[in-house]
Amino acid sequence: MADEVWTVGRLLGWTTEWLATKGSESARLDAEVLLAHVRGCPRIALYTAFEEPVDDAQRSRFRDLVKRRGAGEPVAYLVGSREFFSIPFRVTPAVLVPRPETEGLVVRVLDLCRHLERARIADVGTGSGAIAVALAKHLPHAVITATDLSAEALAVARSNVERHGVVERVTLMEGDLLAGATGPFDIVVSNPPYVREDEFAGLPADVRLHEPRGALVSGPTGVEVIARLAAAAAPLLAPGGWLVVEVGPADEARDSLAAVAGLEVRPTIPDLAGRPRIVQAQRG
Repeated sequence: MADEVWTVGRLLGWTTEWLATKGSESARLDAEVLLAHVRGCPRIALYTAFEEPVDDAQRSRFRDLVKRRGAGEPVAYLVGSREFFSIPFRVTPAVLVPRPETEGLVVRVLDLCRHLERARIADVGTGSGAIAVALAKHLPHAVITATDLSAEALAVARSNVERHGVVERVTLMEGDLLAGATGPFDIVVSNPPYVREDEFAGLPADVRLHEPRGALVSGPTGVEVIARLAAAAAPLLAPGGWLVVEVGPADEARDSLAAVAGLEVRPTIPDLAGRPRIVQAQRG
């Protein structure tokens, strides 16, 4: 065995088993993404290269990344990229890793914008810019204001806006929620912090130790930011405009929206697992 060549297939097999012992719930996928990154190829290309040997330099780089993944570092940060809505996005530890469940926000906003010739959208807490860019790519006449409190996050968002050629239609603003935005907006969309402070310690280690805490934790109830967002959004929405928000504690979030004058709560949308995920309100 000592003389056996380290092929793509052998590396993937060994690494998958090792990462599984470290608690990875997606050990095979992690191994494939990391090796494809090192080899500079699409992940699918690995499947036709199982018998190809991997040279010493690539093995060394791969081994370092695998060790970091085994210690809990998110794969997206290790490779500097994550796909969202079938679009590749640059990510760094300054922003949350875009998640599949958040794609539901994009789907909902696209649905709401079907009848609008030139949708005016605000993406609050844009992070990597994933929501704003996905909407801009699919709504060629929309204009989008994307805000974030973090200058470091906005730098990442800016790189993604430029990469995907939507600079002329996506305006980036640094500030708290909608501070400085003028509106009116047809849609205000957000994936805000909604983790309760007492939940933080129970988050998976790769999230708790590596992703930005300020983008995760809202406060003791989990809806502090959502409540402030609803109050800020209401006067900036056009008549009939929508506030669309990803949430954790859905009942409390709905109550926060209902407490704001001028907003009428609409049905909550579940995610693919059936959990209440998107709360909505419409300006009367």
